[in-house]
Amino acid sequence: MSNRSNRVLVPQAKEKLDQFKMESAREVGVPLSQGYNGDLTSRENGSVGGNMVKKMVEAYENGLK
Repeated sequence: MSNRSNRVLVPQAKEKLDQFKMESAREVGVPLSQGYNGDLTSRENGSVGGNMVKKMVEAYENGLK
């Protein structure tokens, strides 16, 4: 069993999550590509993840209205 914390809990959602990640990277100007991205800085990677969380929180808040 893998001890990775970034595993996809719903395997059917993996493709959509990957699309969401690429969309978020484009929005913040990070040159993310499929596969290895070890040449990106922590700041670049963090901005992608931060943008994803921001959009998920906004979607949740809009759903509450």
